[in-house]
Amino acid sequence: MATNNGNAATLNAPHGKRSWLHRNRIKMAPWLFLAPGLIFFFIYVIAPIFESIWISFYAWDGLGPKEWVGMGNYVELMDDDRFYTSLVNNVWWLVLYMLAVPAGLGIALFLNQTVTGIRIYKSLFFFPFVISQVVVGLIFTWFYNPDFGIVGIVWKFFGASPPAILADEDLVTFGIILAGLWPQIAYCMILYLTGLNNVSPDQVEAGRLDNAKGWKMLWYIILPQLKPATFIAVVVTVIGALRSFDLIAIMTQGGPYGSSNVLAYYMFETALSEYGFRYGYGSAIATVLFLIMLVYISFFLWRMYQDEKG
Repeated sequence: MATNNGNAATLNAPHGKRSWLHRNRIKMAPWLFLAPGLIFFFIYVIAPIFESIWISFYAWDGLGPKEWVGMGNYVELMDDDRFYTSLVNNVWWLVLYMLAVPAGLGIALFLNQTVTGIRIYKSLFFFPFVISQVVVGLIFTWFYNPDFGIVGIVWKFFGASPPAILADEDLVTFGIILAGLWPQIAYCMILYLTGLNNVSPDQVEAGRLDNAKGWKMLWYIILPQLKPATFIAVVVTVIGALRSFDLIAIMTQGGPYGSSNVLAYYMFETALSEYGFRYGYGSAIATVLFLIMLVYISFFLWRMYQDEKG
């Protein structure tokens, strides 16, 4: 009985005498729900980033004592030909991967119709997105095989000697990028199909009344309403290009002679592979990759903020 009277007294207490938590329970509720996610995000994302940056200032094999080298690992990167090869390949990935955005838009516009069998076409174009990157790598490895792959069959049909794409230092990076574009285009297509479902029919009808057709309709009416989808597609594509790893691991393991390496795989090869023992040097590579991604993502976020502000 005393407890019930105490609770009633608390509820009926003047506003100024209530506890801080009771007065701010509405404001605190979202943070209590977010707390578990934020804690895990800090432990598994934020903390490892700073730890990796810290390790990059040491020479460490992962087991023995750490030796402070300061900027020594970064100075060594400046004279590392394999690092520059990986960096140039990442640039190629970044440039060519952006083709996924307009290609996904074009396919989405094609599929955004109400014709017979359109669901089947959507399923076929959606298929590359749902399969594993490992499967994609294996498919294109067989595809590029000069003996029994489609490339070899087509070349032999025309009486030419088929190229060994994955064994050619000049072609291997472009071959892997083409393999990566297959599922990436499907992902961009899904984003644009979602965006097209939210296009205002009133604006489309108003554009038709103003005699907007074809490219004018697309440029002035449709694309401005697809800005959110375009932003997400570009950001995800940039991140995918810079963190490319699995296709290289499956198709070439960085070969031939390191010519298909990118920063992510070179970092793994240096620090974590069977022959890797330089955790500090690998962390320096990872830090450079993180800074590149940070610059791109910050730029896109700034552009989005400017668009929203304007």
